[in-house]
Amino acid sequence: MSEHAACTDSWEEVKATCLRVLPAHIVQFIERNARSEHPESQLIATLHMVQAHFGYLGQTQMHAVAQLAQIPFATVTGVATFYHYFRLQPRGKHVINVCLGTACYVKGADKVVARLSDDLAVRLGETTKDGVFSLESARCLGTCGLAPVMMVDDQVFGPVSPAEASRILDRYLKGDKAKAAPKADAASVAAPVA
Repeated sequence: MSEHAACTDSWEEVKATCLRVLPAHIVQFIERNARSEHPESQLIATLHMVQAHFGYLGQTQMHAVAQLAQIPFATVTGVATFYHYFRLQPRGKHVINVCLGTACYVKGADKVVARLSDDLAVRLGETTKDGVFSLESARCLGTCGLAPVMMVDDQVFGPVSPAEASRILDRYLKGDKAKAAPKADAASVAAPVA
């Protein structure tokens, strides 16, 4: 039975269960806000804290937030699913973001996405079964002059062809991030995003 499946009228049992699910600093944040006039106004901030700690918003954690904050679970999940920033599934060890902004799209970003989707056997927004890669898209990465571009974690690669995207994946799979960086020249630069 999951932590959130238990039903009780005892506030102490509810709190003890929530403390097993959520770290103490988040529980304290929720309790502090629960004493305010509109505790639900801090729901987004609370969910950000939970996601920062766990990497995503799991059902168990959202139930604990709902119980402690005395906010209906439907409201918590409604907020979590409405905002694009929140993730309901764990991300992979490496997060790949392909820019789909105008400059990148015109120069073939859709082909890069198609190749990565084929290579990883996932669609945009999904994580590989082994948990190594998550494939996501971005509207703009701010490096239009290198279009098309992709990021792996905090490293920008561009311009990237579908074949180059596959080679970058292979290098990450081999565990040598340093080798994954393209050689710096006037046309291709890999730089950490500040």
